Amino acid sequence: MANEKMLAQMAEKQGFIAALDQSGGSTPGALRQYGIAEDAYNGDAEMFKLMHEMRVRIITAPSFTGEKVIGAILFEATMDGQANGKPVPAFLWEDRGVVPFLKVDKGLEAEADGVQLMKPNPGLDALLERAAKLGIFGTKMRSVIHQADEKGIAAVAKQQFEVGAQIIGHGLVPILEPEVSIKSPDKKGAEKILRDELLKGLDALPESSQVMIKLTIPDETDLYLPLIEHPRVVRVVALSGGYSRSDACKRLAENHGMIASFSRALINELKKSMSDEEFNKTLADSIDEIYGASVEKV
Repeated sequence: MANEKMLAQMAEKQGFIAALDQSGGSTPGALRQYGIAEDAYNGDAEMFKLMHEMRVRIITAPSFTGEKVIGAILFEATMDGQANGKPVPAFLWEDRGVVPFLKVDKGLEAEADGVQLMKPNPGLDALLERAAKLGIFGTKMRSVIHQADEKGIAAVAKQQFEVGAQIIGHGLVPILEPEVSIKSPDKKGAEKILRDELLKGLDALPESSQVMIKLTIPDETDLYLPLIEHPRVVRVVALSGGYSRSDACKRLAENHGMIASFSRALINELKKSMSDEEFNKTLADSIDEIYGASVEKV
């Protein structure tokens, strides 16, 4: 069964997850980084078409395979699109050996108690049904923690686990992503509170439930080992969070059992103007560096 093979790959295979899930708010910046100015398109439809073309160029590149990239997180429009004549999730798994995930949150609420919870998502069940039919294995949803506020962090963890249970009910594996801002004035303190809240939530899960967790690389090395070793956790992955790729990779290599799930740090050197040869080499070099930090630990 495909899902069992995907689960085994996510739990055991060496490599990292590519985060290709920039959505409405971050898309113009991602296109600008790629070399497409905002005056080069009109409206969301043209913007997302250009973004889809960029993502297809990435996932069809020779180096983008399950040998090193074991999973990829997609934006909804990318999930619904095609690559080489196939639906993107099918292309990723069948042609590339890459497990497909879907970003499902609808953005962030205003900050309260030092955190930003996820906005309500009334259409989530319908989206999850569609994703499952398209061969999506799991999902990702992001909250943000700005302060070491116990009440706020507890609310973030509670919401992540509640929505995670809804996702598990559709046969998918949720990636819980309570990001701690790298600009937090007490990042280390916030991370310790978050670890403890996540452990409480994991202990309360039914034995049959499994989740993944995506976290900012911690200031205290190996802080998240108790999460990595928890029986309900498939994998703990790291976001780059605004660190440069070299800095993110250096930090990641010091944290045992944690693999990358980078977005900007993966693609920020890619340009539309590059020849295919230049593009493919630049992407391959990025993949190699992130793979190294994910599997070769200090």
